[in-house]
Amino acid sequence: MKIALTGASGFVGTHLRERFKDHVILARGDSVAEIHRKLRGVDAVVNLAGAPIMKRWSGSHKRLMWESRISTTRKVVEAMEKSDVPRLISTSAVGIYPDDTECSEDCPHLADDFLGSLAKAWEEEAFRFSREVTVLRFGIILGREGGALGKMLLPFRLGLGGPIGDGSMMMSWLHIDDLMEIYKFVLERRITGVVNAVAPRPVTNREFTAALSRAVGMPAFIPVPSLLLRLIFGEGATVLTASKVAVPRRLMDAGFDYGHGEIGEALDHIINGSR
Repeated sequence: MKIALTGASGFVGTHLRERFKDHVILARGDSVAEIHRKLRGVDAVVNLAGAPIMKRWSGSHKRLMWESRISTTRKVVEAMEKSDVPRLISTSAVGIYPDDTECSEDCPHLADDFLGSLAKAWEEEAFRFSREVTVLRFGIILGREGGALGKMLLPFRLGLGGPIGDGSMMMSWLHIDDLMEIYKFVLERRITGVVNAVAPRPVTNREFTAALSRAVGMPAFIPVPSLLLRLIFGEGATVLTASKVAVPRRLMDAGFDYGHGEIGEALDHIINGSR
């Protein structure tokens, strides 16, 4: 199978390039005509394009987060409509759900903050494609080479890790290897619509901190005040302090087999290579 890929240089994109050797890269600056030319012989497009969210949210960066997702997706869909490519797998996030609300894919409630609005608009652009569309709503994707865990490892290895606030916030997470299998699964099963790309059991930040502490073999007792994160990241601190409880109902109903469904084993596998 040949895929075309936006956001190919990112954490998830890098893994997808390794998993799908036959691929073509769609650059953010490509015109509709250039994208259309690259789509010849492609079986599916995987859309990951978007400026980093884990930064301080100035007004200009919020505009960049919006434009990099919405405009790129709009161009990709326009080019796909002129092509023979039957399938689009686009990206979203569990940030679309309100805090502390258990949500499967048919949850009627959406977050009313910036991330919720961004995810909703991003999904709407993807669903403009007239053929098969799957939108994966990512939880926190865990892998050694990047993502949130990549930023956490050094302080935890130095014994400077700890829970955020009182550690009660919920974390919907997923091992990067399971994410790669989810792409393969939805492509082979032709699963369309919204899919929560998360592990079956969300955990509290306190549970996550304890599991990461065991995996690195260092104590983690130093709490990170939410106020400090707000001072560093501004409104962007909500990425770290939000409490999301997403349930992968569609994957479980379809019989998807998680390789790393428990947080302790998943972190141990990532950090120590154990299984």
